[in-house]
Amino acid sequence: MNLSTDEKRRLIARLKRAEGQLAAVRRLVEEDAYCVDVLTQLAAVRGALGGAGAVILRGHVEGCVSDAIRSGDEDRQAEKVEELMDVFARYGGLGRR
Repeated sequence: MNLSTDEKRRLIARLKRAEGQLAAVRRLVEEDAYCVDVLTQLAAVRGALGGAGAVILRGHVEGCVSDAIRSGDEDRQAEKVEELMDVFARYGGLGRR
């Protein structure tokens, strides 16, 4: 990953927050909590993970993808475009699967 020390620190903090929220969801389920409370916590987990994914994606685009574009190597560029399309399809609900 092409993340600065500060970006990596923030990413780890986001992931720890998501872990804590997921543990809260598990406790709510174990305690037969109100469904809306569980759904609210699940939304928070998704938000935290989505934010972490955005940080990683930005790092990838600014690092690996930009390097491929600057390289002038058409095969490498095409490979990165395909890779991004796969990522968007898998994580963004866009494109092919």
